[in-house]
Amino acid sequence: MKDDSEPLSTIEVFFREAVHESLHDRLGLRNMEDVENYMAGLLARFLHDEKIFAIRDAHGRRVRSVAEMLAEGDVRLNAASFEREREVHRHIGDFLLFWSGLFPEFLDSIRDHAADGLIDAVRQGSESYYIVSSFDYAPYDSEAPTFRKLSNEFLACREGLRLMRGSFEGFRRQGWKDGFEA
Repeated sequence: MKDDSEPLSTIEVFFREAVHESLHDRLGLRNMEDVENYMAGLLARFLHDEKIFAIRDAHGRRVRSVAEMLAEGDVRLNAASFEREREVHRHIGDFLLFWSGLFPEFLDSIRDHAADGLIDAVRQGSESYYIVSSFDYAPYDSEAPTFRKLSNEFLACREGLRLMRGSFEGFRRQGWKDGFEA
């Protein structure tokens, strides 16, 4: 998570305002400032393709399917440590929140992988964030409550991103219904 002392980029400020409007003003979620800040940071990170597909296997290849990510994040299979398990599950939660909220049609395209067709994005995203929240000891203890909220409110956070998608004015001006036709 981003250190509060670091200055925010212009795009992060925009995302913070847009996420706040969606979660707080439109959906009525309160006491979620930490989640709003996390989601804004997530959106800023995922502007870069290499961050969306950041998980790599032992051979250095990008892992693109959720089923493969789950294998990479399992200490009984491919994860070399519990820290790696946490890192991968954080990414799975981020990946599923991002795609299911902003671009749900993308999830249909990755379901071409046979195993991904069996994965429920909301359930798996929530479960992955729950796993991350279970790391409630130093140095992760300050982040655990945020990930617990993301787990418990995954569906609402996804809806907040869907509302954001619909409010992007630049797309609406181009004639797209509700921004991205969400």
